[in-house]
Order: sequence, then structure tokens, then C-alpha cells
Amino acid sequence: MDKYIHTFSSVNWEAVLPIIIPIIVIQLILLAVALFSLKKAPATRGPKLLWALIIIFVSILGPVLYFVIGKEEQ
Repeated sequence: MDKYIHTFSSVNWEAVLPIIIPIIVIQLILLAVALFSLKKAPATRGPKLLWALIIIFVSILGPVLYFVIGKEEQ
């Protein structure tokens, strides 16, 4: 256990944060847009509740899968 704590504390956060923060921001924007689109969609390929769970819990891939597979053509 101490090995992992030591490894985590030895990370150079000044070098890592400029990479991680944009990824997190993009993820949150993608999540919000996908959920908003799902709410406004009159119909989807599959139950809306299932798509909401996929969007929320499958990280970056969930919203992408919704836009590629779940959203019906308008």
C-alpha cells in the first residue's frame, strides 16, 4: 500500500495537469451535450434510460456511442 502512495506523491503534477485538465473539460462538455441531446430527442435506438446510463458511466466512449449509434436520424 505504501508503494502506491509513494508513487502517487512522486508525480510531477505541474507537468501532468496541463494535459489532464483539457481532457476533463472536453469530457464534461461532451457529457452535457450528449445528455441535453438525449433529453430533446423524440426517439432513440433503444431506451433513453439505457442511453443515459451509457453516457454517464462509460466515460468518453459513452457520449460518442450515443451520437454514432443511439441517436436516430432526423
